[in-house]
Amino acid sequence: MSHQAYSLKHLAEAVGGEVHGDPDIQITGISTLQSARADQLSFLANPAYEKYLENTLAGAVIVHPKLLDKCVTHVLVHENPYLAYAQLSHFWDRSSLIQKSDYSVHPKAVIHENATIENDVLIEAGVVIGAGVIVKSGAIIGANSVVGEDCIIGAETRLSSNVTLYYGVSVGEKCVIHSGVVIGSDGFGFAPVNGEWFKIAQLGGVVIEDGVEIGANTTIDRGALDNTVIEKGVILDNQIQVAHNVRIGQNTAIAACSAIAGSTVIGKNCIIGGASGIAGHLTIVDGVHITAMTMVIKSLTEPGVYSSGTGVQTNAKWRKSIARLRQLDKMAGRLKRLEQALKDKSPD
Repeated sequence: MSHQAYSLKHLAEAVGGEVHGDPDIQITGISTLQSARADQLSFLANPAYEKYLENTLAGAVIVHPKLLDKCVTHVLVHENPYLAYAQLSHFWDRSSLIQKSDYSVHPKAVIHENATIENDVLIEAGVVIGAGVIVKSGAIIGANSVVGEDCIIGAETRLSSNVTLYYGVSVGEKCVIHSGVVIGSDGFGFAPVNGEWFKIAQLGGVVIEDGVEIGANTTIDRGALDNTVIEKGVILDNQIQVAHNVRIGQNTAIAACSAIAGSTVIGKNCIIGGASGIAGHLTIVDGVHITAMTMVIKSLTEPGVYSSGTGVQTNAKWRKSIARLRQLDKMAGRLKRLEQALKDKSPD
């Protein structure tokens, strides 16, 4: 497959950068410093990769002004190379190649007669759309996705193939929802009775605000009474569980395999590392950073970086550490008795 070529000058102008070298060289894609070809662009954002700069075969490299002299090829100078890379990545994004002329409704889509489908949408084969659904202009719904009754799909929102929205889910504008995502499934609500479980009907919905991205196979449960809410600009990685009545604040990022229990409120601009667990009915304030595999069992009322767990070590060292850990209670008791004995012997 051929790739669109752009001059280095064109790319630099697109991101507000400056060219050092030949502005007319043609760039057909982006790759790493180690593997880029002469017709590709690369970038250096992480100092750990600076060692590859002097031997790269890339046609051009995006670098910070401080590293200009260390680059052996043509350069696109930018104050924020990672941001420039992020912006230019869309020039070769195949998912961005859909044009207005491509919008259509596939004849094998099943759309309820009471659904409202605005102009300029793309609905692919096998899609099922229920009664009362509103699909706004510029939306894309991928093959075999299901949109339940009374859902709203905002303008320019993209659902990949095999996405499932239960009834009463609202998705804002310019959202991206990847394959396998399930939104609006029942929250885990049961009342114990005589050794058995009685199911609680989940009567709330789910509200996804504008500009949210949800990774593959993530699940967001509907609220028990009020809505589960994912605020504007949130980014969720793959395989995340968001339980009923959770609220996630604006521009918060959550990495893969994390789980958030019911009725927890997470603030704005938080970062939650992969495989973290957050217990229910907690509050996490704005600006909290939780490192990977952290277990949060109480509210976090101050911004900052939080961690739990231990770092990896050899199995032999780990077994010794665990053996010592199991002795801590006895050691604490002995220490307390020793302190008391010393206190009793000390002169008044």
